[in-house]
Amino acid sequence: MRALVVDDSRAIRMMLKKMLLEEGFTEVLEAGDGQEALDRIDESGEPDVMLVDWNMPVMNGLELIRAVRKGRGLRSVPIVMVTTETEYDQMVKALAAGANEYVMKPFTRDVIVSKLEILGVTAPA
Repeated sequence: MRALVVDDSRAIRMMLKKMLLEEGFTEVLEAGDGQEALDRIDESGEPDVMLVDWNMPVMNGLELIRAVRKGRGLRSVPIVMVTTETEYDQMVKALAAGANEYVMKPFTRDVIVSKLEILGVTAPA
């Protein structure tokens, strides 16, 4: 199982990467913004899941989701928006753009794991 973690905060990327590896993911790719994420997808292929921040430089998470869903045609890749955006309208925008789940920061490991389970994205035991 491969994950792509997209966040401009290195600390958040490291925390999510550690969680995912402990949950049995074999590879966790990282990107600091949406454009870098698209480059990672072009280089490494489609991930099994993406965890995407909203507020990032160059290309934000909402723009990334739209690009992945329409531009790249990756309609089946589960995407979890992990963000500080707490407004209901923002959640609606993210889900309408193609996010499958929405997690507000700060989050716990249990919340991330439960969202992955809901999406059926769990590493084999």
